[in-house]
Amino acid sequence: MRSFNLAASFALLAGMAAAGDAQATFVGGALRFTVDARGDVGELRSTVTGRDYRHPGAPAPLVTLVSGGERLAPARMTRVSRGTRQVLRLSYPTVGAHIDVEARIRRGYLTFRIVEATPAAKIDAIIWGPYPTTIGHTVGEIIGVVRDTQVALGLQVLNLKTLGGALPNSEGSTWERGIAAKPMPWGSQLNAYAINRDRERRVDAWGGNYPNMPVPQLPGETVVGSAIAFFSCPEPATLDLLERIALAEGLPHQKLRGVWFQKSPLYGRSYLISSFGETEVDEMIGYTKRAGLFSLYHEGPFLTWGHFALDPAQWPGERRAMQGAVAKARVAGLHFGVHTLTNFLTTNDPYVTPVPDDRLSLTGSSTLVRAADARQTEIEVASPEYFANDKHDNLRTVKIGKELVRCTAVTTAPPYVLQGCERGAFGTVASPHAAGTSVGKLFDHPYKVFFPNFELQREVARQLADFLNETGVDHIDFDGYEGALASGQGDYALGVFANDVVSRVKHDLINGTSISKTFYWHIGSYYNWGEPWYGGFAESMQQYRIDNQALFDRNYMPHMLGWYLLTDSTTMDEMEWMLARAAGYDAGFAMVARPKALRANPRAGALLDAIREWETARVARAFNPAQAQRLKDPKRAFHLERLETGVWRLHEAASTVQASPVVETIRARRQ
Repeated sequence: MRSFNLAASFALLAGMAAAGDAQATFVGGALRFTVDARGDVGELRSTVTGRDYRHPGAPAPLVTLVSGGERLAPARMTRVSRGTRQVLRLSYPTVGAHIDVEARIRRGYLTFRIVEATPAAKIDAIIWGPYPTTIGHTVGEIIGVVRDTQVALGLQVLNLKTLGGALPNSEGSTWERGIAAKPMPWGSQLNAYAINRDRERRVDAWGGNYPNMPVPQLPGETVVGSAIAFFSCPEPATLDLLERIALAEGLPHQKLRGVWFQKSPLYGRSYLISSFGETEVDEMIGYTKRAGLFSLYHEGPFLTWGHFALDPAQWPGERRAMQGAVAKARVAGLHFGVHTLTNFLTTNDPYVTPVPDDRLSLTGSSTLVRAADARQTEIEVASPEYFANDKHDNLRTVKIGKELVRCTAVTTAPPYVLQGCERGAFGTVASPHAAGTSVGKLFDHPYKVFFPNFELQREVARQLADFLNETGVDHIDFDGYEGALASGQGDYALGVFANDVVSRVKHDLINGTSISKTFYWHIGSYYNWGEPWYGGFAESMQQYRIDNQALFDRNYMPHMLGWYLLTDSTTMDEMEWMLARAAGYDAGFAMVARPKALRANPRAGALLDAIREWETARVARAFNPAQAQRLKDPKRAFHLERLETGVWRLHEAASTVQASPVVETIRARRQ
């Protein structure tokens, strides 16, 4: 048995030789994959180049077992007879455990699936790998694909329980953009993991902000069934193979107008965000069409999150009125979107008031030491543990039975007393409670919302899908995607929420996210990060927006520049500064333009016309590589003038990097 720190490991090299000649070799597509007698991956060879891309200087267990906080490599691999199936048994004798992995040769790739893992009590989690490779040219940290100029080598998670990465913590979550592949000094590392959730656990939730949070058991959700696909192919064929894997293995395969989103002409397109009412729909459709954008997206139509009731001040006709707005948008050739924050629950939602749902998420709980009547403002509890987290306690609310109580503080020495209690908070009913009654600390957020537990989260996802189906809305962002962490189930819960929504919607659904995750790559249509609230077009998170473009390149994701804000004073110079950057990076964006600002800005029509012409030229591939490189430069200023359909004149002004003005005629290269 080998126990090791996965970050280290040149020291283990001496012990990596196979104990005997036995090994298992599988050839799928252009990959030759070998597992030796100790359960190590001994070969990751491309049959295209003939090269073995397995880095020899680091361990590469087929499956690492996590047991009792220790990470264990297998001691041996043996073949197990299971009819015609090819099954490898990995043994971990120091904890008396084994894991059976079924290997299958598929058209163009290999799959590995855990079919048995016993005893379950010894299995906290498993890690596929890590698999060290010598490829470091392009490391796709989200999608789990590494490549050089000749070949790609990739690991794909095949279900929700299998997460990209190498188990970053007990929560099973990370704030990094992606960890399915990681750059290493020798090249890169591929890995995935699964957690045994069929037991009660305690985790430091939301990146450690809520320590020791109890997490209920998810019956049957063990590591059995965790599965990955492994492949190698010529680098230009990677995207086609990823689609083949998705289709063959039942992964989400989102289409827009009949075309897989990765190959859709709407891939990376720009859209308009606004706040408008039922009576302003026609006006906003007109602005969106004039700007040549593909979707009109409402930035906040809801009165509540959870049940998704529309704000009657904006939408007095409620869902029927939104159905009408969607129908108008479709007649105009547009998509129609709405914005919400994933599973955030507003305090006015029926899940909270007047009777709070028992499935609201709790960071932890204690019990009443003695009975409390319906009026007292000091309540004694057995432990202060979950009530003293001042740094991450926003609404300071506890749940006792069917009552919510807001408290200002808890004493730090016994007796532990919740102080300054507001009884019957958020419209609930103040009630007497017996000694021994549970007192749960509600999971909240600076946005003054609560969260569902995992069970209720799945119901909230159904509520959102029902709204989308009823209204026909076909564009949404999973903004605040991190809210799913409030279940304590880490990144697994994020994937489940998005999949629960998308799998239930009966029409094409364009969707984006605030956080990138490996499984979500198969669900999402775009990733549009960068907010407009901190300065003008050139100041608000601009470097962050630019840095994201390389991440998109590494992970086969559409280029997007984030959100920009059109105000009543936005100028043409500001707008074309941004549009030139978007053209240079071939990146879409969201233009936030509210009716009041559009009516008040005397240049609004010209600004919308400029957006249309730049976007039309960008989508038509009118800019050649040399022009695109110049357009990326924030020190250069440009103006685009339409001459006729598909033909424009690009003006570059004299500047600190351009001695004299330049005028070029450009033409559409794609219809």
